[in-house]
Parts: sequence; C-alpha cells; structure tokens
Amino acid sequence: MGFDSHSRSRRILIVEDEQAIADNIAFAAETENMVPVHASTAGAAEQVLHEESIDLIVLDVGLPDESGFDFCRRIRVEHDVPIIFLTARESEIDRIVGLELGADDYMSKPFSPRELTARIRAILRRSGQAVPRSGNAKEEPLFLVDQKTKSIFYRGEALPLSRYEFRMLELMIRHPGQVFSRGQLMDHAWEEPDASYDRTVDTHIKTLRSKLRNMDPECECLQTRRGFGYCLKVDG
Repeated sequence: MGFDSHSRSRRILIVEDEQAIADNIAFAAETENMVPVHASTAGAAEQVLHEESIDLIVLDVGLPDESGFDFCRRIRVEHDVPIIFLTARESEIDRIVGLELGADDYMSKPFSPRELTARIRAILRRSGQAVPRSGNAKEEPLFLVDQKTKSIFYRGEALPLSRYEFRMLELMIRHPGQVFSRGQLMDHAWEEPDASYDRTVDTHIKTLRSKLRNMDPECECLQTRRGFGYCLKVDG
C-alpha cells in the first residue's frame, strides 16, 4: 500500500478492567509517542483485534469474562502480536504458564508504568517495530534506574544484575564520568566492605561489562582508568 509502518506511532492494546490502572498505562504510553487502545474485557479486546492494527497487547490475567491465559491461548491461533501479561499473582507457576503460552514478558502488580513502557519499547525493538519519537520528545537515555524494583534498563531493556552489580552501576549512573576507586565502589555496594577484597570489584565489573555487551556488542561505556578505578561514559 506504500505505507511506511515505521512512520506511525505504535498502537498498544491495553486489556485491563481496572480503569485507574488502564488510565495510568495509557498516559505513560502517550508520553512515549504510543497510541493506547483500551478494552476492559477479553470479548472487547478480541473485537479490537478484528477491526484494528495492534502492535502489542498489555494483557491482564484476571479479566471479568475470561482468563487472560485462555484469551492468549485463543488469539495465538490467528495473531502473533507481542503480549505482556499483567497480574496480581506472585506465583512462579503463573509466570511459567504465561510465558509458555507465548507471552513476551510478564509484570506483577503493582508496577511502574515507566518500566512497563521501557519493556514495551524493548520488545517492539526486538521485533523490528521500534517506536518513533515525536519531534519534541527528548532522546531516550542510555540508562534508566527504577529504584522501586531495583532494576536498571540499558537502551530500554532490563539488565539481569546482582545486588552488588546494581549498586555499583547505579552509583556510576548518578555520577557519569566520575572515576571511582575499588574502595569507593566496595564501600557503596557491600554491607561489610572490610570483609571483601579489591579483586572482588574487578570480578563484578568484568561481569557487568559482559552483560552490557550481551545487549550491545559494541558497548564501551564502562571504562577502566588504570591506576585509579572505573567510570561510566554515557555520551554515546
């Protein structure tokens, strides 16, 4: 048809019966140049899928007319649209069931709408549907820190960090370009730094570099200042 799919905003179907939660997700999506479409039941969501082009579904597990799991199972027959489950349940079995049904991600309530939009961006980017920025939108930062969930996102994707890695990286993100000695990083990240060794910091830095390069093989933002320590370069 000559329509450039990368020129339009991504349409996000929010299937959630709690209006306040749906409104929060919709607001967060709009601020990220996405177009939210709301359905409060599985039946209404299925109708939307028949009538509109949807790029990703945010799907509540506990819907009034049908389980989100059952709905996912049914629509997967005809649609391969990415899905993020939302649930109030904490059980690992729910997470496993959701992912085995074909969900791309899974978030437990309560959650950060900003973290959710970051995950949406990451999934759309992996599927080749990067969200275009509006003309007056600020450039997405290289790192995002969510203190509530103790998560750090690199280019919109969550890093799998240990608590020591999180503490060290979070400190360097707050002070980009500043060089931190092993002792300073150890004092900040470890509960009992005197019981640890300087080389422990080196080991964790090496692991951090590996995790960053798993997401971006050309990442060189975590730098060594020989004889002084480590710093984070975030200007590119």
